[in-house]
This record gives sequence, structure tokens and C-alpha cells, in this order.
Amino acid sequence: MTTKKKITIKDIAQMMGLSTSAISKALNDDSRISEKTKEEVRQVAKKLNYQPNHLASALRSGKSRLVGVIIPRNNSNFFSSVLEKIEEVLNAKGYNIIITQSNESFEKECKCIESLLFTQVDGIIASMANETTDLSYYEKIKAKEIPLVLFDRGELDLKVDYVGIDDYETSFKIIDHLVAEGCQRIAHLGGYDNTRVYGNRIKGYVDALKEKGLPVDESIISKSTLRLEDGRKIMEELLQLPNRPDAIYAASDFAALGALQVLNEHGINVPEEMALVGFSNEPFTSYLSPSISTVNQNSEQIGKLAAEAFLNRIENPLEEGEINKIIIETELLVRASSSKKEA
Repeated sequence: MTTKKKITIKDIAQMMGLSTSAISKALNDDSRISEKTKEEVRQVAKKLNYQPNHLASALRSGKSRLVGVIIPRNNSNFFSSVLEKIEEVLNAKGYNIIITQSNESFEKECKCIESLLFTQVDGIIASMANETTDLSYYEKIKAKEIPLVLFDRGELDLKVDYVGIDDYETSFKIIDHLVAEGCQRIAHLGGYDNTRVYGNRIKGYVDALKEKGLPVDESIISKSTLRLEDGRKIMEELLQLPNRPDAIYAASDFAALGALQVLNEHGINVPEEMALVGFSNEPFTSYLSPSISTVNQNSEQIGKLAAEAFLNRIENPLEEGEINKIIIETELLVRASSSKKEA
């Protein structure tokens, strides 16, 4: 079995009787090459199925026109929506994105960063994995003076541009709403608090309870990866308590869905017996019965601003003490699962 030869710029040049330099300029839309020649070169390149070597191009020019994006998982509407907007903004400026996924694993996240650095990306836009506490790999990006923008999850100790929401204040919105609906014993299905966003959601939950004069009971505060199965497991445990809660604030819609499944299986009326609020406005939350109250994080705006932060940083390299922290306003979407008064 023979391996098909990879077509190079040299092959196109020999076929057309032009220099490799002219072919390269034509493929890169150089103004010194006529439009007629550019079009002819493109046609030949397409016919031969020429694929540009981005790594070689990056080594020659110092620019790959590639931006690496790291997300914790791809089964979330929040992250897919952010990605779509990042790609739209960057494509319009001549950049392509390379999407990598950590699956909430610190080890895999490190491998993602290594791969992107090897590919000579012009910048990295990332949301950290739940497991990440060691920031040395992100420091490696900074040391190479490659623009780094964090969104949603990110540690401000890195002193890089960040786009996200105020998780602390959003927890206050949720508790205010549940207390207004008559809830007095509110459980929290939280994420691991080593991740700043989940730590801030827990802190906001605790401080909001104190402000309302409600007790903080550690037995109804849980920490997990916030997957559907986590929501199911924790909800089963909460139902075994002699003094079970009358409301659930889940820091993820997937955990909220798991909790709702268990409540339905046990015949517990939502919201009359147990109110429920999730987080992130996943599409399924509006289609369930009852529909799940949740938080709209304005993901498209986060994606747009994260991409623009990268473009700005390319033009204006980071100087000591000069970072942009952009906080997006959230919206609490009140639906049937927490509207006790309407029910």
C-alpha cells in the first residue's frame, strides 16, 4: 500500500511555472500579486487538494492565525454558545480556532495547553477544569508572552484578561427569590469550591442566608462535579434527612435536572413541597414539567467579549498591572419550579 504524497507549495509552483515565494504570497492574499494570478493559484491548489501547513507557516511568519480554545466540556449549551460567538468574531478577523476539551480533568487540561503551544497558536481563550488548582501551565502561556484570556472559570491570581459574571451576587438573586416565595430551608448543590466561580456561588449562598436571618446548615450544602447523576445522588440523600429542605439551589442545570427526576419519582410536588432553581439556562430547562427556574449567563455576550479581549491584547500586549476584568449582568429566569405563590 502506497502513501499518498502530501501536496506542497513547491508542487504548485512547479506546475504553474512560478516561484514558491509567488505561490505563498498568492495564497496569503498579498497585495503585490495580481488578482488574476491569485485566483489561478487558488484554483490549482483546490484541484490538487493542497492543505496549508499551519505549523511551518507559523514558524516562518511568527503568526499562525490560529487561536486555541479550552473548554471543560462540550455537552453544555453555555459552552457551545460561547464557542460559536468566539469563532464568529475571530473568523471575521481572519483567525480560525482550535477547540480542545479538558473533560474537567487537570491532567487533560495540561495536555491541551501543551498541544496548543506546540501548534504555535497566536493566543489561548480558556475556561478552567473543575480539578485545576495548579496554575503553572497557565503561567507557562504567560511566560511565552502569548495572549491568554479566561472566561467563566478563571483565577484572577494569574493577572490576565477575564470575562464572566458575578457569581456571588447571582447567588443573592436566587436566595432573595426563594425567600420571597416562602422558602426557609434552602439546600445548595454546589461545585467544588477550589474553582473560583463555584466558591463564589457557595459564599454568596451562605452570606445571603445570613442576611435573611436564616440558619446555615452544613448538612444541606454539597459539593460535586454537578452532573445529572450527582444531582440524583444528593437529592436522594437530602430526602433521607429528618428535617429535609423546602428548596434546592443547584449551581448547574444538569444537577437540577437530576434532582427534579428524583423528586418526581418520589411523588414530591414541585414547587409546593420543594422549590428548585438551577444555573446556566440549558435549553431543556424550559421544556420540562415543571419548567426549571435558572440563571441566564448571557453566554453569547461572554463569547463575543472574550474574542474581542484577545484581539485587543494582540494589538496591545499586556503590561504589568494592566488587565481587563469584564463582568456581565445575569438574569434570573423564574419558571414553574420555584413559583410557589403562583402554584
